[in-house]
Amino acid sequence: MSENKRIPYAVWKVGDEEYKLKLTTSAITKLEQEFKTNLLNILMNQSMPSLFVMLKITHSAMQKFNHGIKEKEVQELFDQYLEDGGSQTEFLTDVILPTFQASGFFSVGMEEKMKDQLLEAKEQMI
Repeated sequence: MSENKRIPYAVWKVGDEEYKLKLTTSAITKLEQEFKTNLLNILMNQSMPSLFVMLKITHSAMQKFNHGIKEKEVQELFDQYLEDGGSQTEFLTDVILPTFQASGFFSVGMEEKMKDQLLEAKEQMI
C-alpha cells in the first residue's frame, strides 16, 4: 500500500463472515443530523461512545457493501461477536476506529500514529 492511500474499507469479522464497512458522505451527514454533532466529536469527547452510537455507525457503514441490512441484524451480529469473545472495547478499537479511517476522517499520517496508539492500548488491556 503506498504512503498516501488509506484502507478502502474496514472489516468486522463475526463468526466465519467478514463484513466490509465504510461511511459514505451521505451516511456521515445523516448520522451527524441524528446525533446533532460531528462524528469526530463522538470519538474525541468521550472515552467510550455508547453501544447505541457505535451500532448506529456500524449499521450506516455496512450499507455500502451490505445494502438493506437492518439495525436488528447488526444488533444480532454484535451479540454473536460478544459470544465469540469480542468486547465493546475491542469493537471500538478493531471496528469503529478502522471504519473512521477508511471513511476519510483522518489523514494517512494520523492513521499511522493511531495504529501505534491502538496497539499500545490493546497491550495495556491484556
